[in-house]
Amino acid sequence: MKQYDHKILDCTIRDGGLTNNWDFSVEFVQDMYKGLSAAGVEYMEIGYKNSPKLLKGAPAGPWRFLDEGFLREVIPQKTDTKLSALVDIGRVDENDILPREQSMLDLIRVACYNHDLDKGLELVKKFHNMGYETSLNIMALSHVMENDLNEAFIAINNSPVDLVYIVDSYGSMDHKDVDYMVTKFQRLIPEKTLGLHMHNNMQLAFSNTIMGADKGVTFLDSSVYGMGRGAGNCTTELLLSYLKNPRYDVKPVLELIEHHMIALREKIEWGYLIPYMIAGVLDEHPRSAIAQLASEDRNKLVDFYDKLTSTEIVIPKA
Repeated sequence: MKQYDHKILDCTIRDGGLTNNWDFSVEFVQDMYKGLSAAGVEYMEIGYKNSPKLLKGAPAGPWRFLDEGFLREVIPQKTDTKLSALVDIGRVDENDILPREQSMLDLIRVACYNHDLDKGLELVKKFHNMGYETSLNIMALSHVMENDLNEAFIAINNSPVDLVYIVDSYGSMDHKDVDYMVTKFQRLIPEKTLGLHMHNNMQLAFSNTIMGADKGVTFLDSSVYGMGRGAGNCTTELLLSYLKNPRYDVKPVLELIEHHMIALREKIEWGYLIPYMIAGVLDEHPRSAIAQLASEDRNKLVDFYDKLTSTEIVIPKA
């Protein structure tokens, strides 16, 4: 592995917020930023920058709809650790985004499915023109047809996007898939920096991430104690311990786990669980496993497996 070429982007607050409706205290987020900064982590994703008026649903914590004034109060003094936020297609009004020189954010990541690529790249261009570092996170890559992905690369090459992510949305990739995808992305969008966002449905998030790192992927997503939607993500503490970079120090993250994450894990469920494993093996969206775990039948694993693998077609009565 080439040493020192990688950057860790910790997404505990953003992705982990999917497990608790972003109900993190200000103290928790402040400690997370201080700890990740002390550990040498290059980026912390502090939440979503979506617009409340475009997203209906139950109220959520402030990290779901980042407000610049609030963010400045939470982190009055930035360190070398940059801040990022994620936006979703159709859920953000670009007029709600300040120019970078007025913002606490350094990187804005645009998440979209391949069929919305044109909309995603349009947002990327706007944020680029506002001075931000930008990334495009193509979700559910395992469900994208080869010819559609090849067409996408043409548009990506013609865009100003800085960073393009390979996202294992369903936790269904293994090392061979990562090898194939990284090689393909490197060959067809050679001028773009690459990133990896892996999920841990099959206990492969860490191995898949270091596989990509070994092949030259620069940005590596992770979260402290693996906290993230469903089966969670590659763990920040493992990456810090594995990558050969003298700037990294795992001890501050171990302190975060000791002081915050262990107690939080007792209240909120995430990580490797059999329904998530089944969904990952079958390349299914995690929503089915999330629903299973929230039901009275959460431990009826065979029934859940049969439900996802059944080929029976129910014809409604006339």
